[in-house]
Amino acid sequence: MTMNSFERRNKIIQLVNEQGTVLVQDLAGVFAASEATIRADLRFLEQKGVVTRFHGGAAKIMSGNSETETQEVGFKERFQLASAPKNRIAQAAVKMIHEGMTVILDSGSTTMLIAEGLMTAKNITVITNSLPAAFALSENKDITLVVCGGTVRHKTRSMHGSIAERSLQDINADLMLSVLMVLMRLMVLRPLMKVIRLAARWSQPQIK
Repeated sequence: MTMNSFERRNKIIQLVNEQGTVLVQDLAGVFAASEATIRADLRFLEQKGVVTRFHGGAAKIMSGNSETETQEVGFKERFQLASAPKNRIAQAAVKMIHEGMTVILDSGSTTMLIAEGLMTAKNITVITNSLPAAFALSENKDITLVVCGGTVRHKTRSMHGSIAERSLQDINADLMLSVLMVLMRLMVLRPLMKVIRLAARWSQPQIK
């Protein structure tokens, strides 16, 4: 998605208003821009009084927000802030998953909602770098669960880095569900290789 700064910032405002919060790394993937560029956009928007920045992202300005409330938003807070659109996206994603499928599940508040929706699934394989999702899915004995190794990103409770990337190199998957689907407002996934290409923290697994 190639945009000039004016178009990109307007889209960021729209996403913040729709989702409540956005993350720098996700926006960088969506707009095919560097994280430095996205941080500059968020600084500009904060100066204009449109958003409130926190470490790693930005939030919609709410009346009565204190500085400590918006200073940092970790996984737990983002999960609690999950909006109705996120829930609808998660429900739609769960409907796409059928018995016998192999699914790659990225980390994030929306994908955690997807994990919860899979608690009664049968005969599927889920590969994830999300520790909360892995913990939830481990309760379902009918799911073959594969957890990527790697370096833990404490704020998101997810695994990243070269070890996580190498663990995906020989994986054949039917579907990849990424936090980027929230920002793209997808009720169905775009062509899978496009989604995977945008997932900058993961290497490109092979899709059947």
